Amino acid sequence: MTNILQELELRRETARQGGGTARIAAQHAKGKLTARERIELLLDEGSFEEFDMFVTHRCTDFGMEAQRPAGDGVVTGWGTVNGRMIYVFSQDFTVFGGSLSETHGYGDPERCAGDWHQR
Repeated sequence: MTNILQELELRRETARQGGGTARIAAQHAKGKLTARERIELLLDEGSFEEFDMFVTHRCTDFGMEAQRPAGDGVVTGWGTVNGRMIYVFSQDFTVFGGSLSETHGYGDPERCAGDWHQR
């Protein structure tokens, strides 16, 4: 069980790096924040719960099958602002310039609406 949890934490840390440290540094050099940094500024401290962290695109054109970063350029989840729950997404410009793939385009609005009704 420990190995599985360690593997999960390694995958989470890799996903949190988005496009990698070099691209994060390039964002910071331009005076810009990463997607997760922007979300952390918006939400109440420690309230962010990310989902779809491991989603990848399905594209096989133009050699894209060789590049399948976790999160696929979008950070999604929920948290609170002044104690009130909100759903958020932020495009991660360190991964494919923050472009949305089919994977994110189809699921997020419907899932958020479903989550809201279940709460």
